Amino acid sequence: MKSLMLDHQWLWNSWKPLAITLGVASLCLIPPAIAQEKLLRTLTVSGRGTEFIPTTLTQVRLGVEAQGKTANEVQQVVAQRSNAVVDLLKSRKVEKLETTGINLNPTYRYDNGNQTLTGYSASNIVSFRVATSKAGALLDDAVKAGATRVDGVSFVATEGAISSAQKVALKEATQDAQAQADAVLSVLNLTRKDVVGIQINGAFTPPPRPLRADAMELKAASSPSPVIGGEQQVEASVTLQISY
Repeated sequence: MKSLMLDHQWLWNSWKPLAITLGVASLCLIPPAIAQEKLLRTLTVSGRGTEFIPTTLTQVRLGVEAQGKTANEVQQVVAQRSNAVVDLLKSRKVEKLETTGINLNPTYRYDNGNQTLTGYSASNIVSFRVATSKAGALLDDAVKAGATRVDGVSFVATEGAISSAQKVALKEATQDAQAQADAVLSVLNLTRKDVVGIQINGAFTPPPRPLRADAMELKAASSPSPVIGGEQQVEASVTLQISY
């Protein structure tokens, strides 16, 4: 029996260093990054930035329309006037000139429930951009060339101005997020450390400010029709994850 106890003690003494070594190795297997991540405290905050820039371009939808007894007659009149208007616009070097609508419709007279064909109505609509400072004079000249209607007017900034404003708005949004974090942490007697996460939620421009189509009448004038733009808003949002 004594010999058996001695053998058992000898086995334990032999395995004890190995058991201790394995235990230490198990502790060392925990990655330092995981241990650090558990201790990392972060605050997530979103900031906004807004910029206003002048609208120096006018987007116009301009039309020519005519009525007549036959479809062929109406189409010829509209085509002749439309070509004159388009030639004028090209000579003034307007931007993004394109046809946006061509229509030909019969017109009827109704008497006691009876429908009688009276003729045809046709229209040709084009859209373009021009410097706002030149829009009034151009619209007056378009009337003389044959334009009869304005389907819509809106004011926009140049692409370069919008791009620059987006960058400024993103900067303001980032500063706003940092300021919010500082305000919260200072109340809690904590200090902002590193930015560990950044998310740009977007820098966008709302649609151009429209002008009611019936607010502008196409008529020739001795002096240019006044066309006055305004401001366009550019917004940005940024979310920061900040350690403390």
